[in-house]
Amino acid sequence: MIKELDNSKIDSIMKIWLEANISAHDFIPADYWKSNYEYVKNALPDATVLVYEEGNEIKGFIGIIEESYIAGLFVSSKYQNEGIGSKLLERCKQEYSVLSLDVYARNIKALNFYKKHRFKIKEEKENDETKEIEYSMIWKL
Repeated sequence: MIKELDNSKIDSIMKIWLEANISAHDFIPADYWKSNYEYVKNALPDATVLVYEEGNEIKGFIGIIEESYIAGLFVSSKYQNEGIGSKLLERCKQEYSVLSLDVYARNIKALNFYKKHRFKIKEEKENDETKEIEYSMIWKL
C-alpha cells in the first residue's frame, strides 16, 4: 500500500536510505552518506514522502521536493526487483505532470530504471560534493 509517510517512521526510511545509498554508490565512500544522514533526516518533513508499506513494514519510499523534483527513490535491498520502485514512481506520475531528478552516471541500475520509465537525460554535470558525473533527467506527461 502506498501512503504518505507517518513522521514517527522516519527512522525506518532513513535506514533504507543509508543502506541503499551505500549499496548503489560503491564508487562514493560510505562516510559521505553517513555524514549526510542527519541533514536528510531533518529535511524529510519538508518533502512529500510516499512510502510503500505492507504488514506495517516500509519496503520503499520516494521523496518529492519543490513540487516535482525526485530527491530520492529507495527500496530496501530485501525487496528490490519486486516492482516497488515502479509502483512508487507511477503513483507520482499520477500526481505530477513533470518530474525531474539527478542520477549518478555510474549508477547504471538506476539510470536504466529511469530510462525504462521514459525519463530523458537533459544535462550532464559534475556533482559539486562528490565530483562524480551525474545526469539531470526529466519526465513529462
